[in-house]
Amino acid sequence: MSSLVSSLFAPLLRIILPVFALIFAGYACRKTNRLGPNASSELNRFVVYLALPALLFDIMATTPWHTLDQPAFIAVFGLGAGGVFLLTVLIRLKQSRHLADASLDGLNAAYPYPNTGFIGLPLCMLAFGHASLAPAVIATILTVCVLFAVGIVLIELGLQTDKRWGATFGKVLRSLITNPLLFAPFAGWLCSGAGLTISGGADTFLKLLGAAASPCALVALGLFLGEKSEGGAVKLKTTTALVFAKLVAQPLLTGWLAFHVFALPALWAKTAVILSALPTGTGPFMLAEFYRREAAVTSSTILFSTVISLITVTVCLAALS
Repeated sequence: MSSLVSSLFAPLLRIILPVFALIFAGYACRKTNRLGPNASSELNRFVVYLALPALLFDIMATTPWHTLDQPAFIAVFGLGAGGVFLLTVLIRLKQSRHLADASLDGLNAAYPYPNTGFIGLPLCMLAFGHASLAPAVIATILTVCVLFAVGIVLIELGLQTDKRWGATFGKVLRSLITNPLLFAPFAGWLCSGAGLTISGGADTFLKLLGAAASPCALVALGLFLGEKSEGGAVKLKTTTALVFAKLVAQPLLTGWLAFHVFALPALWAKTAVILSALPTGTGPFMLAEFYRREAAVTSSTILFSTVISLITVTVCLAALS
């Protein structure tokens, strides 16, 4: 067991190190004023309006519908992430947190993308082989196109000030229809269902643009961390709770569902646990910046969960081996 863990720890470290390098690149550029105070927001807008929609469309357009026909795995991963998300939102609302901010905290506690693709996929391939590709793709789609969408809907609802339900619903619906992070995966889903193939220059365009989403989001995070912030004690307490929820509570809940409730095949159960144990992805930070919400807790949760996951993911791998 020790030899297996040690053989996986080094690749895990190599996979995560580029994440820190990209964050540090943005941090250094801001601290040395190579990029100005608006760089984080503008780079984030590029990700939200161009790079991430291209990635989401490409993922959905190239995923056959029959690939998603895994109800037990969808239930396990969905309930694991959704349960932590919902519980976190309810707790934060009880603590008088605004619905938009509570929704972001829920994503902080339950949202591993893009880490399911950027970290989780190569890690699962190393640990469990090529057969883990299918559950990793399904988990990516669940987090990107379902959990992320639910978070956006709740944020939009929280930001509406009109007390009339009809007017509020209309405003939210218009915002959702024009939101590229929702429209793009839906359009890709329709393309896949219609049997359309994206090829040639269009495919190259999507691949190039989509590949920029993760690195640009991480650089934007580093730029934000380069700014001065206050309220460190309060943020540290909240960050600790969110990191615990992401790295401990979610994999424990997912593991219980996978092994004891739905009795998934061993490989699918192990893959679900490892993917749920990944650190918080950059999605919540992109939304915090895009909607002009306070992003200090989100940025620190991403940073600390990524660091600590080197230990917790290794422990998960040892327990599952």
